[in-house]
Amino acid sequence: MVMFKSRKHIGLLSAILAISLTASACGGNKESTNQVAGSAAETSAPGSSTAAKPVAEKKVKDAMGNEVTIPANPKRIIASYLEDPLLVLGEKPVAQWMVANGTQLYLEKELSGVPTIPSTLPPETVLSFSPDLLLIGNESQVAKGLYEQYSKIAPTYVLGDEIVGDWRKTLLKMAELLNKTDIAEKALKEYEDKAKTTRDKVKQTIGDKSAAILWLSKKTFYVVNGKVASGAVLYGDLGMKSPNILAVLPDAKANWVSISLEKLAELDADYIFLVNSDKGQAGNLEEPLWRNIPAVKAGHVYEFDRSGSWLYNGLIAGSKVMDDVVKSLSK
Repeated sequence: MVMFKSRKHIGLLSAILAISLTASACGGNKESTNQVAGSAAETSAPGSSTAAKPVAEKKVKDAMGNEVTIPANPKRIIASYLEDPLLVLGEKPVAQWMVANGTQLYLEKELSGVPTIPSTLPPETVLSFSPDLLLIGNESQVAKGLYEQYSKIAPTYVLGDEIVGDWRKTLLKMAELLNKTDIAEKALKEYEDKAKTTRDKVKQTIGDKSAAILWLSKKTFYVVNGKVASGAVLYGDLGMKSPNILAVLPDAKANWVSISLEKLAELDADYIFLVNSDKGQAGNLEEPLWRNIPAVKAGHVYEFDRSGSWLYNGLIAGSKVMDDVVKSLSK
């Protein structure tokens, strides 16, 4: 052991210790500053809120009156058939909606690499994805004891028919739950601006002429009911004139209503936007009744396959429909 016998040595040792402690303190402050900066950077990252606000879990009531604890920052979300608004909010689901005919192909790029889950959401399959939040659209999806099973797996919030019937309300409600209202409002503003620009272009191109939206699947024609999916975009957002057949069809809750070829022969639309799921198959498009429809004879039929967004609701879907309309009418 070394002994310091003089006060000079003791003073020197004290000075060295003081300098070491000061340097250590400065280093610690620098590290803390970096950590705070890192947290702020994460908060400002694309797909998250631009403001560095503390986020905590919260208790809310869903459309069914269930009290649900929403995690502060859920990372493994299942929002089957709600992927469109989820993506708008900068979130990627842990699994995506699927039916026998496939997925929502218009979101194929955005959902690349995301595994599928049956639209019926079997509880054992849901469990296999270890979600930390389930967002459900309609009340009917959690009937027959399914809600109880889901809620044991993860917090389960049901938006309800009234909300999911309007994609704008759906987006805003999901944004509220995920603390991303600012992102939703910005996206909606951009959508409305795009709709106005597109509406002006369409008006300049075709004036007050009418347009019909048809879907051909398994040799059966369907017409959109005018209030949802691409119908809401054309007749609502873009202000296009609807054809006579929409006025005589029974008021239906279904997005698409079947219509006979004989009834279609009375169609007075100047333009037809056709989603053809039977593309490449012989069928109704070769029938004289179809070929004699005025818009068909005039060559004003614009055809899309099932990979498009015309059958779906949502901000991304609607934006893609507008792109299709502008591109089609400019030909």
